[in-house]
Amino acid sequence: MPDAYRLLRPLLFALPAETAHGATLAGLDAAHRLGLLRARPAGGPTRCLGLELANGVGLAAGLDKNADHVDALGALGFGSIEVGTVTPRPQPGSPRPRLFRLPSAEALINRMGFNNKGVDHLVRQLERRRYTGRVGVNIGRNADTPPEQAVADYRTGLERAHGVADWITVNISSPNTTGLRDLQGADRVGRLLGELRETAEGLDGAGRRVPLVVKIAPDLDRDGVAAIAAGVREAGIDGVIATNTTIDRTSVRNLAHGEESGGLSGAPVAPAARQVLAWLAEELDGAADLIAAGGILDGEEAAARIDAGACLVQLYTGLIYRGPGLVREVAEAVAGR
Repeated sequence: MPDAYRLLRPLLFALPAETAHGATLAGLDAAHRLGLLRARPAGGPTRCLGLELANGVGLAAGLDKNADHVDALGALGFGSIEVGTVTPRPQPGSPRPRLFRLPSAEALINRMGFNNKGVDHLVRQLERRRYTGRVGVNIGRNADTPPEQAVADYRTGLERAHGVADWITVNISSPNTTGLRDLQGADRVGRLLGELRETAEGLDGAGRRVPLVVKIAPDLDRDGVAAIAAGVREAGIDGVIATNTTIDRTSVRNLAHGEESGGLSGAPVAPAARQVLAWLAEELDGAADLIAAGGILDGEEAAARIDAGACLVQLYTGLIYRGPGLVREVAEAVAGR
């Protein structure tokens, strides 16, 4: 952990989690404007989703939902950044408090509820970015859109973000939007992905193809993973992110905030995320690229995910507990694997 973050972390942890989140991003923006963030991507170049990336470490969706901080975050040395989750229309998300730290477990619980400024704002922000790394856009449905009409929201997000994204991620795995995870079911996932693949193909052209990715939950059993893999194969989806947050509280239920509703991220999700990644690697056998997320808090864990079949790892909660030095550590650990 760099000395600066070692000093700042106790101050940030003294604030409510969401307040600290906003203060950190504002501070990064200020430091970037002053030219104080100059990290170059460490490690070495890699390839994922058919794209050349400056390194094998990316920022996971959720930290910069509106693409308001891409340039500052990119200056920390990420080879790629995923923004969102964004919905067609702006929405406030869940009532506060909705983000909780569990420090002894190096974990977070969030029930943010896809709070964001809407896809049009995100597109405008990405149109003016200076960050030259790859940017993915994570799309979801509005909370007040009936589940049976979800495909329309995903199609809107895909159509609006297509021109500014290096890839599009379909988020069907957040536990904080009612009915969203039902889209992972065997009877629905193939149809949803197929319709979105058809839409994407209609938007691709002039030598530019935007890969389509799906993000899944760590709470799936082997049959559930197999169903998603079958849908991915059938629809020709380019990649799968394993995984989102978990609803399992087994490892944290006796901790303060351990019973809060929402998605649990950080160290406790690592075993389930590893297992889902391993199952996907077997089921897909190279038919789609795999991106690892969930519980990656050091270079050793990141390297293990690459060895298990991922071509890229993404960080979020690890940054909260380990600081921006984690980016270089992970980039160096996965380089050349």
